[in-house]
This record gives sequence, C-alpha cells and structure tokens, in this order.
Amino acid sequence: MQYNESEFLIETVIPQDELIISRTDLNGFITYANETFCEISGYSQEELIGKAHNILRHPDMPSSVYADLWQSIKNKKQWSGVVKNLRKDKGHYWIKAMISGVYKNGELVEYKSLRTPISFDEKLVHQKLYDKMRQENGEKQRKITYK
Repeated sequence: MQYNESEFLIETVIPQDELIISRTDLNGFITYANETFCEISGYSQEELIGKAHNILRHPDMPSSVYADLWQSIKNKKQWSGVVKNLRKDKGHYWIKAMISGVYKNGELVEYKSLRTPISFDEKLVHQKLYDKMRQENGEKQRKITYK
C-alpha cells in the first residue's frame, strides 16, 4: 500500500458526545452504518454497506489485535479494545470499540460494534504499544522520511 505521508498523518478527532455504530454479518461485511460512522470514516452509507469492515484497517494495527477480536466474538464473548482506523481519504481516527454478537432465538445472526472517542494520552500509549507489537510480530513498520 502506498500513501502520501501528509494525508496519512491527518487525524480526525471524534467529538466526545458522538457514538459510532455499525453492524456486520457473520463474515464481517457491513450491514448497517450510522450517520456518525459515515461522517467520521469519510465514506457514504452506500460505499460502506456490503463492504468488509476491514476496509477501515489501518496499517499501524497489529494483526494480533484482530486475531484476538475474532477469537473473542466467535467464542461468544464481547471484545473491547482501542483501534486506529483508516479513513477513505487516508487520514485516520482512534476509537474504543466494543464488539459483540447479536442473537435471535439463541442463534448468532450478526455482530454489532459501538465505538467511542479516546483521550490523546490513550492514543499515544496505544500507538507505541502497536508499533512494538508489529515489530515483535515481524510486521511492516511505519517509516517517515524527509528529503
């Protein structure tokens, strides 16, 4: 993936009173996106519905975070964690995500995700943690150069 560094570094800050909501089918394809989700991600509802939720996956995120997420929700547990998402314009935004299954008559039918803003200090802690995790896992490292 090739990015223009200036676009890649632009952060969208989520207002404290906003709640991002989405639902996916059992394979992670978006079936619902609230207006806040569309606004923050930079995608229209039409662009999101039917797409894999990983369209938002930021390359700074370690794959082990998503492995833990999927393991938790497939084992009928709620997952909660901090995620850095990629916007359509290649900027990013940080959120605290709570993801769990939706059941009808005892059968898992979809997943729901509620996401809220986090503090600047939490962003710094998690960026450093995720950088370290990617390095330890042999994943790509972010490199910014100036000419």
